[in-house]
Amino acid sequence: MKRFLILQLRPETDASDAEFASILHRANLTEDRVHRIRLDCENLPEGLNVTDYAGVIVGGGPGCVSDAPEKKSETEARIENAIMGLMPQITGADHPFMGCCYGLGILAEHLGGEVSKARFSEPVGPSDCALTPDAADDPLTAGLDREFEAFVGHKEAVQSLPPGCVHLVSSAPCPFQMVRWGQNVYATQFHPEADAADFEQRIRIYRNHGYFPPETAETLIEICHAADVTQPGEILRRFAERYG
Repeated sequence: MKRFLILQLRPETDASDAEFASILHRANLTEDRVHRIRLDCENLPEGLNVTDYAGVIVGGGPGCVSDAPEKKSETEARIENAIMGLMPQITGADHPFMGCCYGLGILAEHLGGEVSKARFSEPVGPSDCALTPDAADDPLTAGLDREFEAFVGHKEAVQSLPPGCVHLVSSAPCPFQMVRWGQNVYATQFHPEADAADFEQRIRIYRNHGYFPPETAETLIEICHAADVTQPGEILRRFAERYG
């Protein structure tokens, strides 16, 4: 049985470890079924072939694909280059891929779509999402509630549907919440791995990173715990079940 490759970007160990645990939990995976690489402190193995894995899951992070090169830290630039270097393999083979938040920006950028801060950024917290008509026929979204809440928080967003993509989930503040390219390459703007406890931790860690006024942190935490977020995790579980 092939393992899943999980690529993580967060330079904060506590946030990275919590995200990893959440991905395993929501995807119903055990540690022996994954290969975890923290790109903030590890390099990709030389000659890595994505088809040696059941699928690739990319987590979120504080970087922005659309930032000018001079605004990216050395670590952010190295992480972005590593993931972008895998995208031709992934789309070339239509290999199972789930990009979470940052992963949508990477996919859209690779496909020639526009990723920027011009429109569609969302504050940290729950967002009301809705399935599109095309979602009825997709194995990861078919039969889900037509409307559901998901946790978001992003400064940049995809501005238009990237070439060749199918639009699966939308929201009023940010139209492109989930897309599919080919038959097996997926990405979400929301965080399918996250629950309220995850977002409480991230709010505390990233309270001074420009996502929200720091003095609103406790209010945001209360809002997150009051939300009913279940459907995004089901999407991640279906991904792992389908390709595992």
